[in-house]
Amino acid sequence: MNERSRAVRPLPLHTKILIGLTVGAATGIAVNLTLGPRPGVEWVVENVTYPVGQVFLRMIFMVVIPLIFSALTLGVAQLGDVRRLGRVGLKTFGYTLIVTTISVVIGLVLVNTVRPGEGLPEESRAILLDTFASGAAEKIESAAGAKTPVQTLVDIIPRNPFEDVVGAFDSDYTGGGILSVMFFSLVLGVALALSDKEKTGTFLAFLEGLYEAVMKIIGFAMKLAPYGVAALLFSVTARLGFDVIRLLLKYVLVVLAGLAIHQFIVYSLLVRSLARISPLGFFRSVREVMVTAFSTSSSNATLPTAIRVTEENLGVPRHITGFVLTLGSTANQNGTALYEGVTVLFLAQFFGVDLTFAQQVTVVLMSILAGVGTAGVPGGSLPVIVLVLEAVGVPGEGIGIILGIDRLLDMCRTVLNVTGDITAAAYVARSEGYTLRTTG
Repeated sequence: MNERSRAVRPLPLHTKILIGLTVGAATGIAVNLTLGPRPGVEWVVENVTYPVGQVFLRMIFMVVIPLIFSALTLGVAQLGDVRRLGRVGLKTFGYTLIVTTISVVIGLVLVNTVRPGEGLPEESRAILLDTFASGAAEKIESAAGAKTPVQTLVDIIPRNPFEDVVGAFDSDYTGGGILSVMFFSLVLGVALALSDKEKTGTFLAFLEGLYEAVMKIIGFAMKLAPYGVAALLFSVTARLGFDVIRLLLKYVLVVLAGLAIHQFIVYSLLVRSLARISPLGFFRSVREVMVTAFSTSSSNATLPTAIRVTEENLGVPRHITGFVLTLGSTANQNGTALYEGVTVLFLAQFFGVDLTFAQQVTVVLMSILAGVGTAGVPGGSLPVIVLVLEAVGVPGEGIGIILGIDRLLDMCRTVLNVTGDITAAAYVARSEGYTLRTTG
């Protein structure tokens, strides 16, 4: 009986998700290569696989706001001493700024060395520009409606937090959105930390109950993950295929190389030196988060899984995961910053615009700021790239060139983003005196 029970032990969730990812991607590529962009393939994507994938994503997205509200408010309230909150906040901000800068510099060194934007045949350039012209126009229009940095900062403070809750995932919403929800939760947490616990005990118990219920819903959603991931990957690969990737192969490889260097070298050094845990054990412990991030292309959608895994597998206490990971899902976007820096310089090379050292420094600074302020949702960085392009004299229409493969690169850079959030949480927890562990 014991041998039989061991033989039929169910597969771990991360293994099931990885199987779903592989099956979905392989099937989609096979369909694209054998059938091509036929109406029947598009019908299956639009009416079968894409809706299945969206059911999985929506199950997760529907609890992101209550999770952010409860996790961040409790995380701040449970820190207790406001001086400790300030200390943890400064550590998180300083870590984010330094590590994001490292990621951008890695990307710029690679793109200046390889120069992937040079040498593309003129006919290929024309095909790319024509194919994605309409998509480029949409991103340029989004960028044109972007707020000034000062107004963006002002809008973080909500006039009506419930309005920001409703508009958090609306691409046309012009308010503070999810950053305003975070600000409100942060302020509420500080107020609770300073209040009489006898008077606020009931409300804190409510937040605890909300957090537990949300995590239970996440458990329901993750049971759908292997099927949702397979459907999402099929939808992307059946439409994309290899044609666009072939034309932009050097650019894709530069981005992936930069992401890989930061993911496996920089983060390994950080978790070894700052968190004092084994890099191999760390990556094994967070592999479920990495697979989820790759399949959803969203730091926000991965947040529930990241919180659960960081607490259970690494031993980071809840008040630190609730604070650091929740903020990091929007503010600590190392992969996005690296991607934006590489993309701007690639397109400058593509259009023959020779950027000076000062202009490249501008790209670095704007990419760092964009990495902090970019929405943690699929495609959230594209309007920001248009703004950076136009700031250094590169045509904004160039964004259309990389639209065809943005989804693939979005999936990869999201893995870096969420891994960076967890490394930040591990560093902060260790610096606060907690001993961490790894599993797997």
